[in-house]
Amino acid sequence: MQKRAVIIGSGISGLVAAAILSQHVHVTVLERADRIGGKIESKNINGVATDCGPTVLTLRGVFEAVFRDAGSDLRSHIELTRLDKLARHFWFDGSSLDLFSDLDRTYQSISEFSSKKSAEQYLRFSKTAASVFETLTPSFLLRSEPDLLRLVTSKSIGRLIGLNPFDTLKKYLSQSFDDPRLVQLFSRYATYCGASPFLSPATLMLVAHVERLGVWTLAGGMMDLANALRKLAEKNGAEFRLNAEAERIEFIQNRVAHVRLASGEMTPSHAVICTADIAALANNCLGPTAARAVPARMRTTRSQSAITWTFAAACKGPALDHHNVFFSEHYEDEFTAIFDHDSVPRHPTVYICAPGSGEERSLFCLINAPANGDKRTYFEEEITTCYTRMTETLGKCGLSLSPNPQTVSVSTPTEYAKRFPATGGALYGPASHGWQAAFKRQGVRSRKRGLYLAGGSMHPGPGLPMAALSGRAAAHALLSDLDLITPQTLAAMRGGISMV
Repeated sequence: MQKRAVIIGSGISGLVAAAILSQHVHVTVLERADRIGGKIESKNINGVATDCGPTVLTLRGVFEAVFRDAGSDLRSHIELTRLDKLARHFWFDGSSLDLFSDLDRTYQSISEFSSKKSAEQYLRFSKTAASVFETLTPSFLLRSEPDLLRLVTSKSIGRLIGLNPFDTLKKYLSQSFDDPRLVQLFSRYATYCGASPFLSPATLMLVAHVERLGVWTLAGGMMDLANALRKLAEKNGAEFRLNAEAERIEFIQNRVAHVRLASGEMTPSHAVICTADIAALANNCLGPTAARAVPARMRTTRSQSAITWTFAAACKGPALDHHNVFFSEHYEDEFTAIFDHDSVPRHPTVYICAPGSGEERSLFCLINAPANGDKRTYFEEEITTCYTRMTETLGKCGLSLSPNPQTVSVSTPTEYAKRFPATGGALYGPASHGWQAAFKRQGVRSRKRGLYLAGGSMHPGPGLPMAALSGRAAAHALLSDLDLITPQTLAAMRGGISMV
């Protein structure tokens, strides 16, 4: 009899697992929403596919490995365009800086923006960021669970300790750059994990290297990736069920037996991959037995949430690129407001994704916010206040917007909390604060036989490539534990991944 696997959730980790597993077992994907993708979401604004969830695709090699594991090829499913320019950055003093994937072009850009000394400091920083990435990739990122002991006893530990991993990102950058604007720019990489640069570890500098390895856009937005993985999984026989909320994971003799839906229907399974946030599992959202499948944890700080607006607008001022950041002049206050006072920053930094071209642009605008959507409701008056604060930051950097009111779409922590139970709207799982945070994330194997875990709140962390790695690792673990794949084949699959 063919083995059956149930995947709870159709975010990127669930889709990756479905595409790989469907070659070997019968897969049923249960999705509580009326669409696939999880946090991936795109809207058509004036004919332009506009991402209003994840907007950046990096580490293309991860996705090439996923499609290869699923018996296909990435390039035959998705049209990818590599961006020459990583992002355009603006400050309240009127200055702006473009970063490029080409090191020499960024060196020249920083020389003109700041000084040759700053450009030399950037070269040293880039070399260190690359070293952190190369050190952590085999010993941490590509493993199925975090293992501090293995890392400490590995050959690379001396190299890592020499890179100041116990410093905060902000402290390390302050020691590395004289220009405070560059400190602010590279501090922003902590927010890719929903964290504060004043509390997160210096190792997050590796994001700078990841971006320089390549940033890609997709012709139809990030939903192209989600749809391609679904299509591949369905071709292999997977079944996708939308509006199908998993209510409880049932066990017999401490092993997964089936998943009960909110409708009362039972879905039998030999194994389950749960891609819900770790907080949902730990807080009994899938039953008390499933909650005991993860360790009892100390109280952890939630990562950031966000308030976002998606609309078409006529833009006056500096020219926008695909990715744009408008920095607040009160950067530390921004994180104090979110993590200490549980409030939206008075002076927020603004991210704008602006695909397409023309006088009226399609825009996705985001400001960081606390993950308190389960404790309060963001009503229209407060959303209007937050919008005013956002436009104040843009105005100080020289940009004004005239949005088309018929195209405005807004999301707040309240909405995200409803979409992702037990999170309060946190978009990145636990906050990556402190050097030990990464080692406290849950690996793919739970304490219960047949229950596997994946997603951005698990190891190795948030973001599309990291969530994809967790889904891939969960699929591999399931296949190995059910003796559906030989150790030699599994080793070859794991060894055949490139992070570039």
